[in-house]
Amino acid sequence: MVSTLVRAALSQPVEYTPVWFMRQAGRSLPEYREIRQGNAMLEACRTPDLVTEITLQPVRRHGVDAAIFFSDIVVPLQAAGVDVVIEPGVGPVIAHPVRTRADLERIPDLDPEAIADIAESVTRLVASLGGTPLIGFAGAPFTLASYLIEGGPSKNHERTKAMMLGDPELFRDILAKLAGISTTFLEVQLSAGASAFQLFDSWAGYLAPRDYRTHVLPHSTGIFSALSSCDVPSFHFGVQTGELLSSMAEAGSDVVGVDYRVELPDASRRVRPGQALQGNLDPAMLFAPWEVLRPRIETIVREGLDHGGHVFNLGHGVLPATDPAVPGLVVEEVHRVSRLVLAERAAASTGATAGAEEA
Repeated sequence: MVSTLVRAALSQPVEYTPVWFMRQAGRSLPEYREIRQGNAMLEACRTPDLVTEITLQPVRRHGVDAAIFFSDIVVPLQAAGVDVVIEPGVGPVIAHPVRTRADLERIPDLDPEAIADIAESVTRLVASLGGTPLIGFAGAPFTLASYLIEGGPSKNHERTKAMMLGDPELFRDILAKLAGISTTFLEVQLSAGASAFQLFDSWAGYLAPRDYRTHVLPHSTGIFSALSSCDVPSFHFGVQTGELLSSMAEAGSDVVGVDYRVELPDASRRVRPGQALQGNLDPAMLFAPWEVLRPRIETIVREGLDHGGHVFNLGHGVLPATDPAVPGLVVEEVHRVSRLVLAERAAASTGATAGAEEA
């Protein structure tokens, strides 16, 4: 049977709105913090026992409608031979940034055999999840390029943008290389049984629409095009990308993720007809009193159902200090409200049809 998440992602009829959370397998869960003790992030991402357990934790605790594969945006870079470490409190740090063509030529394509552990983790997860779908994970070319060029996280992405404008051919070739690496990373996950995938473009929102369309969109489009034959739903998400949504929608994903800065009715007008939406509760709202949070959840559910295909999610990742009991309450409320709204609309439609026949 096709899962509710897959049907919603393909804008097909559902009995309720499905829910999952970005960063649901992470720092907000005490069981996650416990299992991560003594395990560096990249080490954990390459250990099937840990990946399997960490990915399953929020499914058990929250009752979400999908698992997101536990990984990190730079795992495929490490697997391809890039010297990268994740420094606590800093993020990914690249020992030798890519700023010349010679730097780029030192990075090989990603060999699927180099990520056999990823395939093993996915295989174990699919067997453990039963009917709950697993969403594959990968970083988009621009976001990966920023880490490579800057040498680590950046507030302004000045080296990246300078190369984009000053040496557009090198910039293009870097993104093309990274698009190939992300495609391979996702192909391995999908071949092992993942039911969908999401491409994360965390830093795309720092670009002007013209620059995004010219320098970034072709490479993200290439990933969705290359994976279209896998016949699974695809998600495309970026942070602070409200002004880019119409362009991101052109990349070819089935679902466009919406962060919390854009209302769903506005997002609905910016994507393609028949394209589903994902989002978009502000993660900080999970700290609000429940009596205040509940109507906000209902508004998003109703707006998503008005659009058509809708997967409920946060507008970004679960914050580390979130009460681990709250996401489960959100899941229950989304399911309850969406079932109620869909039943009301079905009854109204039946009544209207009966009235028309009598007339």
